[in-house]
Amino acid sequence: MAKRRPNGGGTITRRTDGRYQGAAYVTDTDGQRVRKFVYGGTYDEAAEKLGKLQDQERNGVPVPSRSWTVGQWLAYWLEHIVKPNREFNTYVKYESKVRLYLVPHLGKKPLTKLTPAQVRLFLAALVREKVPPTARFESLRVLRNALNRARREEIVMRNVAELVDMPTVKKQERKPWTAREAIVFLRTARAHRLYAACVLVLVLGLRRSEVLGLRWQDIDFEAGQFTPAKQVQRAEGKLVLKDLKTESSNAVLPLPKFCADALEERRYLQSLERKNAGTDWKQASNADLIFSSAHGGMIEPRGFSRTFEALVKRAGVRPVTVRLARHTCGTLLASLKVHPKVAQAILRHSQISMTMDIYTHVVDEDQREAAGLLADLLEDPLIG
Repeated sequence: MAKRRPNGGGTITRRTDGRYQGAAYVTDTDGQRVRKFVYGGTYDEAAEKLGKLQDQERNGVPVPSRSWTVGQWLAYWLEHIVKPNREFNTYVKYESKVRLYLVPHLGKKPLTKLTPAQVRLFLAALVREKVPPTARFESLRVLRNALNRARREEIVMRNVAELVDMPTVKKQERKPWTAREAIVFLRTARAHRLYAACVLVLVLGLRRSEVLGLRWQDIDFEAGQFTPAKQVQRAEGKLVLKDLKTESSNAVLPLPKFCADALEERRYLQSLERKNAGTDWKQASNADLIFSSAHGGMIEPRGFSRTFEALVKRAGVRPVTVRLARHTCGTLLASLKVHPKVAQAILRHSQISMTMDIYTHVVDEDQREAAGLLADLLEDPLIG
């Protein structure tokens, strides 16, 4: 016989299997009043669980409206939270980790009962399968992000993935070019139609997508400044022109004379390309892009990387990627004798001391040699 409980205290009854069942009305995440059940081997155990359930209700924390598995939640999170609100490339990266690693190992686990131990076993399984450390790191980070959202929506009470240590990833120590290497490369690239793009990557540290998204309207030659606002990305199989992610990304930046001269050359060369293309000229999305294809369209970012790598090979300098090459900009700005305050704005450093740290570490001999190479480069006529 069930013991009498106070009004609003729920009920506890003994089941035919000898266990005790507690029940109370609570609010779920859909805002509905539902009857929720808890179970225990003894009356006191069931009463304790029922008390916790009612404490949660009194604190305004709803119970989940459905019994999610980890796989179901990850699918919902990707489709309804990540895809509409994040960049397409971010969605693709998250989806691959969910499909390849998370769902096969954790997909059938109840979301609310997932434990740190199960997450550690998941990571151990990836190690046995010889999944690279970077992929293991990214998979755990995706799971953390998904569970953080589940916690915000009060589907789970805690993020168990945050209780698990991130896998150790050894970063490859790859050094960007010295000023001399960068200028040797620029001298070789001088005759290429995308020479000015290489200049902006190396001297201003712009990302590949930012350079390809620059428009003539973003450049103010008279004021010696520019305002990056767009980027070229591939989304769902198509090249698209998108806004930059943050306000700091499209702040007004100084334009050193070396870069302005390269852009003036690019403008002249583009006018010749437009004239040669004639009616075949296709202006991308009505955006007057500075770095367009030979017929006016957007340039594929990966295609630009391949062009950059080919120019690096031709120059005979130490191979680096576009991403790493752009970190040469600090030493190049020092070699160009750009004022530290201007360099601070270009490098987007919060404090001048960070900029001066780069300036004072440029080796004098290398800087003198780079200055001579720069002088030669500036004197070269437009080629091609």
